[in-house]
Amino acid sequence: MAGHGNPFDAQEPIKGVKHVILVGSGKGGVGKSTVTVNLALALAQTGAQVGLLDADIYGPSLPRMLGCLGQKPMLSEDHLLLPLERMGLRLMSIGFLVDEGAALIWRGPMLFKALDQFFREVYWGDLDYLVVDLPPGTGDVQLSIAQKVPVSGAIVVTTPQNVALSDVKRAVDMFTKVKVPILGLIENMSYFQPQGQSERYQLFPKGELDQYLKETAIEKLAELPFNTQISMAGEVGIPYVESHRDAKEAKIFAEIAKRIRTTDLNAEGDPNS
Repeated sequence: MAGHGNPFDAQEPIKGVKHVILVGSGKGGVGKSTVTVNLALALAQTGAQVGLLDADIYGPSLPRMLGCLGQKPMLSEDHLLLPLERMGLRLMSIGFLVDEGAALIWRGPMLFKALDQFFREVYWGDLDYLVVDLPPGTGDVQLSIAQKVPVSGAIVVTTPQNVALSDVKRAVDMFTKVKVPILGLIENMSYFQPQGQSERYQLFPKGELDQYLKETAIEKLAELPFNTQISMAGEVGIPYVESHRDAKEAKIFAEIAKRIRTTDLNAEGDPNS
């Protein structure tokens, strides 16, 4: 019987896209999508051309968080989907193609086909970065993306406690096994600091995350405080980085974006160079 070969040998770059950056968490409920949307906007605010792909096929949140509910993508003359454009981002999500609240009861082959269409049948144009919001877990979607396209790096989002850390370890292990470089980790809802006060309060018990990062030499990109206005901004469709550009949290996102812009992602190979 002939061997099937290495599935990662079938990777094909996305036309016009310089770098694909994955944002994952290993678990739900840590604010990954909120972080992803604000980070993509912060990158766009540096002058980069940025696309944002919502790869959570079963639970898309991008349409609501960016104020695009009910909008549908148009087709180009070449019958490619045209991303929606919002706040300087080019956007694509299964949520633009199905009604909000509709359950997608898809098995693996349909899931993989949808992902392939988002990579091959969307006219992304020229992008410096395509930021991909991964679904929770370490399953078929993550593996399929790693096999289909060259990925420049991944960012892991977590909260401070050890319950979240156990999932971070799985996510890191997954990225390592599929040879995706880890650009760093963002600790979300790291603490709560009442307005006008200097004291910080731990909403989640501080676990062993920092020790784990030290042992694995993974960089902590930022500690984002708990701020209800950040989640509220996503609810109304104008993310915090856009609506509160001078706020402390927006400046943290700006600093993360700056660090990504100055990271030599070509060290892992630019498929389009």
